Amino acid sequence: MAAKAGQKPKRVGNTNRAPKSKSARELEDAQGPKGDRAKPTRHGSPLARLLAVMARLRHPEGGCPWDLEQDFHTIAPHTIEEAYEVVETIETGDFGALKDELGDLLFQVVFYAQLAKERGLYDFDAIADAIADKMIRRHPNVFAGRKVADAKAQTEAWEDGKARERATASALDGVARTLPALSRAAKLQKRAARIGFDWPKPEPVLAKIAEEVGELAKAMRRGRRAPIAEEMGDLLFSCVNLARKLDLDPETVLRQANRKFERRFRQVEQSGTDTPESMEEAWEQAKRSERRRRKR
Repeated sequence: MAAKAGQKPKRVGNTNRAPKSKSARELEDAQGPKGDRAKPTRHGSPLARLLAVMARLRHPEGGCPWDLEQDFHTIAPHTIEEAYEVVETIETGDFGALKDELGDLLFQVVFYAQLAKERGLYDFDAIADAIADKMIRRHPNVFAGRKVADAKAQTEAWEDGKARERATASALDGVARTLPALSRAAKLQKRAARIGFDWPKPEPVLAKIAEEVGELAKAMRRGRRAPIAEEMGDLLFSCVNLARKLDLDPETVLRQANRKFERRFRQVEQSGTDTPESMEEAWEQAKRSERRRRKR
């Protein structure tokens, strides 16, 4: 029935809907009047604009064909790559490039949030709320007045909190199998150390490495591939253990060694040498040059 002249029409539907969140309003502002299909504007927050860009890329009508083909599984390898690029820029001190790399990594999170939203699972706000809640819960020393002695005690409290939340039966539960092997080895060792399964000092670990080298040499003399591989793995695991006892991250120090090798080998290539002896001499020259530069 049409409203009489001078009367406001009655509202139809649910009149008790909760007011939209600030971020939802900002997203609408960034999308403009056409919603997901609009060109994202600079209205609202930069994050709202980024979410609007992502929604536009994934829109079935006029979105990006490549983005529309992606799912959680196909995006995952890109996330790993972007995370390593962030690490690379930090370790090389390129903090100008870091802004771009952090943006690329943030876009991965936004992509996952859009995929989840399309499935009716959750949205970016829910992800942000969940991590904020977790940080508050895991830091009772900051948000609930609980006292901790130092950073080490805080780390232990953090791990204890994780274990309680997961109700795990083993100290090793929850260590992701998808971690790089060196990182996962270090994390497994840290978990075992929390319940007392650890060397007291680095020196016994050095002795263990020497023992593993001897066992690897024996396996190599026998010439059977499977035992050689097993002993090689034990040796690497012990080297990770030594790095942990020295408070070094094995992934970081190995990346540094990789960069050093690459830097020196490029100098060998530039020397134009082509025999094993001359390449070895060029390598030693590259080492000497680096030492002289460090002394300046």
